[in-house]
Amino acid sequence: MATAGASLRIQLLGPVRAWRGGVEVALGPPKQRAVLALLASRAGDVVGVEDIADAVWGSVVPRTAANGVHTYVAGLRRVLDPCRGRRAASAVLGFQSGGYCLRVDPGDVDAALFVRRLGEARKSRGEAPAEVTARLYEKALSLWQGEALHSVPGPFAVLERDRLRDLRLTAVEEWALDMLAAGRHAELVTELTGAVAEEPLREKLRWLLISALYRGGRQAHALQVYEQTRELLRRDLGIEPGADLRLLYQQILSGRPQPCSPGADTGSLPSTSRRPMLQGAHKPAQLPPLARGFVGRGRELGWLEGVVTGEGSGGATTPVAVVDGPAGVGKSALVLQLAHRLLDHFPDGQLYVDLRGTGPEGRTVSAVDALGQLLGSLGVDGARMPPGLAARAALYRSLLHGRKMLVVLDDAHSPDQLRPLIPRGSSCVLATSRQRFSGLAARDGAHLVTIGPLHEEESARLLTDLSGGRLRGQGPVTARLVAQCGGLPLALRIVAERLAANPGMPLDALIEPFAAERGRLDWLMVKGDAAASMRGAFDASYQALPADAARMFRYLGLHNGTLTEEIAAALAGTDRATARRLLSVLAANHLLEEGPGHLYRFHTLVGLYAAECAEHEPAARRQEALDRLSRLAPAQPSCPGPADTPTTRCLAGVAH
Repeated sequence: MATAGASLRIQLLGPVRAWRGGVEVALGPPKQRAVLALLASRAGDVVGVEDIADAVWGSVVPRTAANGVHTYVAGLRRVLDPCRGRRAASAVLGFQSGGYCLRVDPGDVDAALFVRRLGEARKSRGEAPAEVTARLYEKALSLWQGEALHSVPGPFAVLERDRLRDLRLTAVEEWALDMLAAGRHAELVTELTGAVAEEPLREKLRWLLISALYRGGRQAHALQVYEQTRELLRRDLGIEPGADLRLLYQQILSGRPQPCSPGADTGSLPSTSRRPMLQGAHKPAQLPPLARGFVGRGRELGWLEGVVTGEGSGGATTPVAVVDGPAGVGKSALVLQLAHRLLDHFPDGQLYVDLRGTGPEGRTVSAVDALGQLLGSLGVDGARMPPGLAARAALYRSLLHGRKMLVVLDDAHSPDQLRPLIPRGSSCVLATSRQRFSGLAARDGAHLVTIGPLHEEESARLLTDLSGGRLRGQGPVTARLVAQCGGLPLALRIVAERLAANPGMPLDALIEPFAAERGRLDWLMVKGDAAASMRGAFDASYQALPADAARMFRYLGLHNGTLTEEIAAALAGTDRATARRLLSVLAANHLLEEGPGHLYRFHTLVGLYAAECAEHEPAARRQEALDRLSRLAPAQPSCPGPADTPTTRCLAGVAH
């Protein structure tokens, strides 16, 4: 870490402030403080300019956002690194790899220091006297100077503020348990009363407050708080208090003596190992069955399992993993395979919702409707279901607080559809999408995994295993079918089913129609099942595109070689900046593959579909596009193919 940053101290647990050499510095306008808050929360890491813009402005990013980021960084450099020469690189706030890095020891950022001290307090539990552990918690909590990131704008600040607040309340709960064990009941009441006012639906806080009141000799007040809690839960959530609260209430009514010495009767404390079941509901077990013949993906499964089990062990951080990739690549199969592996890690059950993000227009499940499904699965009566998104999200998170639940959300349309469905704490969210949710990673810390087609050996194994023995000993035929399917599991499964369903038909006659490019997508479908159609799968992705990106996709279908920004601009009759943006949209939606040097290409089957879409353009416009491209041809020496292949061959579209 740079020595220049050693004298810098940053506060995030309250109003965002900074001190250099013990002297507070003026951090400038709110968005400039938002940039500092993001960089300080990731001290030592490089944060991309686009990620910073997304974190500060959210979904409505102005065209001048990148310039705004550079301006705010320049303003921060002036106050955080004032001794820097005009042209010298900043030792505190550097630029590298397309992003900015705040070079400061994480221990000089109070939020990171709080997490470190909290870890030390947790480690001492069970190893040191309750008094000692309580003091360690107090040392961690003393860093808070108000609401985290107070008055800082932007979606990252909103999410980070919420995360840190939940982590602080969890720390308060853990500290209170040690205070109860140490017999310091009276000191607890004031702190817990404030915490309950801040989070009135958090039952564990109320359990602790009622316990502190009762053990401090205030039985009537304890019973009053219980009745207030019961009325609040009934009115706002339509549920009864949980089992721990009800048990405590019965103990108070029966006059059962409560422990007054440290460590006595610790079994009466609420614990994560004895969580009450949801009122009126069984443990949900909603995972769909696994697909037969799953192959490959060992590296992705291992990494995802480590992420989920390592990050979701405690605290307020909910591990979120999103698997993205093109249509038919096996995203859902991978996530379900992982989910079934993780059953023992999430003993409170599994929830599943198909969000239909690529379904027909108007059928995508909104976040509020998805929450309705989830709450119904958790036992909330329809008559008591809150009507709005915010109320449903609050109830959903309250019901899952303190539970280890696995939530699988298939075929998500956008980050905004997912965000309200992410609970707090020790549950886990696994999702799939045909888009890469970079904003969800930047703002919410989600882990993103992009999967591509299967390798040739894996594809051959899947095809052979599911084809009813038709391909045993047929290596060349199998290899040809694998290449024609492009390694997409859905295509391979459709081919295997056709082979298995026609055992009496000669193999050559069965696969002959598949050899030709034109008409291949007609072969890759199962009649009567829209979900088993490669054309249908691609069509769903295409229909979800913005109009300008869909138009670009159609024009790109005229070209059967490597694509560049120049080629795309020529085909669509637009400028390079627009072409670059639209190519990025298509790549983010996995309808185009981006390679090194900003070169693009279609997957084999997606290219066939794009050629079909190109025919939707009038013939005159297709010819105009090819004429524009032919004029560009001399400037395209990298056209793929043998050296003596005429350049015009690369321009021969299949749709003109």
